[in-house]
Amino acid sequence: MRSIDALARLADLRLRVFTTNDAAAALRITRAHASKTMARLAAAKQVVRLRRGSWGFPNHLDPLALPALLAAPAPCYVSLQSALYLHGLISQVPQRIYAVSSGRTRELRTPLGTVSIHHVKAGYCRGFDLNARTGVAMATPEKALVDFLYLGPARSRLFTALPELRLPRGFQRARALTYAALIASSRRRARVLKKLDQMLRAGRRRVPGARQMAFMPPRLISRTRD
Repeated sequence: MRSIDALARLADLRLRVFTTNDAAAALRITRAHASKTMARLAAAKQVVRLRRGSWGFPNHLDPLALPALLAAPAPCYVSLQSALYLHGLISQVPQRIYAVSSGRTRELRTPLGTVSIHHVKAGYCRGFDLNARTGVAMATPEKALVDFLYLGPARSRLFTALPELRLPRGFQRARALTYAALIASSRRRARVLKKLDQMLRAGRRRVPGARQMAFMPPRLISRTRD
């Protein structure tokens, strides 16, 4: 089968991410043959391999949608330094897409960027907006900050300190406190509330401009709120 015909059939699936089995069914070939076809299309940069047996069209995927797609069926959303930067709370550009999930902690490298997923308790995995058009799930500014403080004790030491914090207009202290109250551990909750109070007192109120991650092609960037 010609590559152009294979691409047309795969496009008919209308899926942001599809598996090798999906491709085999769409192309009416064996899984082994489908695997070789997908490898050929990936080499030609017509599709991208997101993880083993998982593929997508590079022009149809927003990199910020990767965490939710790669962590499925566990809920997952962009947060931590990535969301803090995109919401304008920090100025340092993250070189990974940081995300929070009730699934396991892991780092996934894809042609569209590296996704760093960090585990939280299932009941705490909330406080994000979902853009149905792009599939991007992103923490609110308040939840992104609380998530960062929640993961402060993590062994990775990725969440021990932030550069200068700038609170955008509209940042809701009460909402941040509500998210902190979701933390089941009383010890961790008390630590987060203390750190949160310190950060909110020190944060300077300004309205930064919209941001984009430096490694992401601008045409693939989208906002979580239209």
